[in-house]
Amino acid sequence: MAVLPHPPQIPGNPNDKLQHVTAFATLALLGSFAYPRTALAWLLVELSLFGAFIEVVQAIPALHRDSDVWDWAADTAAVAVALLVVRWWRSRR
Repeated sequence: MAVLPHPPQIPGNPNDKLQHVTAFATLALLGSFAYPRTALAWLLVELSLFGAFIEVVQAIPALHRDSDVWDWAADTAAVAVALLVVRWWRSRR
């Protein structure tokens, strides 16, 4: 949905940054469980680059989307916090 010209409305119409944080925290959690042997720092880099890629694609005028560096920052911050939680959870096991 990140690159659709006219994405569907999400129930409750949540804030744009909240959508970014929720999506990338979910990706980080799922990634950490799907690839438990992958270093968490590597997941952070990969997901941050994915967020940057989305913002670059959204800058294509034909898509009629808004590219925002703060969206990428929100993506990266959400991934970092989620992976810190995973690291803490793994250390307690």
